[in-house]
Amino acid sequence: MDTTGGYRFAYDPPAIRHGVGCVDNLGGELGALGLGRALVVCGRTVGSRSEVIGPVREGLGDRFVGVFDRTTPKKRLDTAIACAERARELEADVLVGLGGASSIDVARVASAVAASERSPAALGEQLASTATIAVPDGTVPVAAVPTTLAGGSLSMLAGVTADPDSGLVDSPVGGGVGDPRLMPDSVVYDPELVATTPRDVLAGSAMNGFNKGLETLYSSARTPITDATATQGLETLSTALRSLGSDPTVETLDAALRGVTLAQYGVSRGSGTTFSLLHALGHALRIHTDVQLGIAHGVVAPAALEWLFGAVDGRRALLASALGVGQAADPADAVVGAVRDLRDALGLPTRLGEIDGIDRSMIEGIAAMTADSFLLANDAPNAAPSSADPLDSAVGWSGSPHAPPEFHISAEDVGGILETAW
Repeated sequence: MDTTGGYRFAYDPPAIRHGVGCVDNLGGELGALGLGRALVVCGRTVGSRSEVIGPVREGLGDRFVGVFDRTTPKKRLDTAIACAERARELEADVLVGLGGASSIDVARVASAVAASERSPAALGEQLASTATIAVPDGTVPVAAVPTTLAGGSLSMLAGVTADPDSGLVDSPVGGGVGDPRLMPDSVVYDPELVATTPRDVLAGSAMNGFNKGLETLYSSARTPITDATATQGLETLSTALRSLGSDPTVETLDAALRGVTLAQYGVSRGSGTTFSLLHALGHALRIHTDVQLGIAHGVVAPAALEWLFGAVDGRRALLASALGVGQAADPADAVVGAVRDLRDALGLPTRLGEIDGIDRSMIEGIAAMTADSFLLANDAPNAAPSSADPLDSAVGWSGSPHAPPEFHISAEDVGGILETAW
């Protein structure tokens, strides 16, 4: 972002349809895009639940050609390859990612794989050597029907992993695929479908979606447009998500979906993403363990923000205002407290040590992967902008001692965050 106040915002979002029962018109949405053969991409649980898959099949009508129900939270490359093969067999011209961010991500990676001339072995080799795979021309269009609150639908970025048991790599690999051609063409947000998701899954996914708004406000990739949408999204979510600790109503989920849509709007663009420290930590934890990404976000977010505010201003005043604690004497403490309180209201674990499958011996590997993440390039700028910056001076940047001239997150720093969260 230009510290004189200038900026460039190029964002090509999908058509968004939101509302109770709006999945009924899914076929019409795809028809408007000239798409006629839809393969639904989901996990086994979603694919076996009539209350979820039924409305989607009915909404697609004669555009429905089949279901690929093998996605998992690992977002494996071999799964995406199998999905692409199934799409070719059925001559599908659109992949409908149904479920959480994992299914939508697998659909995106499958879109790229379906257009690639590389063999599965070559794709595995490319992922192992570059942590990504190339996105060629001719990708299969993707539509997204989220059933969680993770907020991965308005994105051109997808996570992807590979394990040796797939035969594609020699050691575990984690990475990401990003390209404007992977942005969904259509997203359908139906609160009634979200209401079918178990409350504990919703709670974890909500923390993931919420953190997108947090990161966008302090990210160096921010713009005044994403400031506005993320701020409104956080304000909405701060109220709506507290009811997820009990049995949420469709009305509450409708509000939560509005908040998630705003929090993720513009965060993934052709010029990059606003994801940074929180998502780098969450993804590294996810790759090393089986913990749900949203749960990982909830556990580490307070400790990570505490560290961040010890290094830079982090636009703490703007964050505090968005979270409803703008009058606090110490906005940094207030932000960390508000995030912790929301995490607790969602009923999520509070310590890493409470989560099955995570051992303290993993901290070094998780810290090294986090510190090496390309997402950290989006964290707060190396120095606080000058007080002449008309945007940032109005929203909390200052020449405080919390904004040193150098900003770098080392593996040792990340290890300290993880120890604090332990």
